[in-house]
Amino acid sequence: MVRDGYFYGIGFFVAAGLLWYFTGLWGWAIIPIVLALFFLWFFRDPEREIPEGDGLVVSPGDGKVTDAVRIITPEGESLRISIFLSIFNVHVNRSPITGTLREVVYRKGKYLNAMNPASAEQNEQNRAFIEADAGYFVSFTQIAGLLARRIVFNPKAGARLERGERVGLIKFGSRVDVLLPGHAELHVKKGDHVKGGSSILATVPEIPIAPELEEVFAEPVA
Repeated sequence: MVRDGYFYGIGFFVAAGLLWYFTGLWGWAIIPIVLALFFLWFFRDPEREIPEGDGLVVSPGDGKVTDAVRIITPEGESLRISIFLSIFNVHVNRSPITGTLREVVYRKGKYLNAMNPASAEQNEQNRAFIEADAGYFVSFTQIAGLLARRIVFNPKAGARLERGERVGLIKFGSRVDVLLPGHAELHVKKGDHVKGGSSILATVPEIPIAPELEEVFAEPVA
């Protein structure tokens, strides 16, 4: 369980005890007890089996795939996968790939419903850029939602991340976007439900070297 769960849970249990002590009525304690149980459940952090294999990209969070499209960016074609995390999903976020965290960019913003496409541009968000050992980049963005009021991202730029490693969380309903190289092979579709760290979103294959370039690289250096 995430530490926040104990903080909220114990706090509401204490509040329930105080209400019962000062009023003598258990009825007054029901609401804080229910809230305590909810927060203990909400901040759950189950273990996940991390898949192994070259070029695999796993989901950074639990939720429903709301979009999987190829878009044009300044760097060229990219594959973008959007995942909506409802209040009932696990909200711990994980690294989608193994690699080096090159940059972390946090931006303040609004708290639109995470199902709204405009939330990707206007909401509070944190974007992490990870360079895979093979040289390509994968970024994933934690986007605050209508109820979310805090984004947590723990690693610092330069850190080594492992596929499926816990990196942070978004409190309450939210969204995560994953941006992959354009030649990535998609493994999910809109409407699929995925689990952070264990569901494979895509595979990024190695780009084969053209035959003429292979000959150049094969020539001995004078």
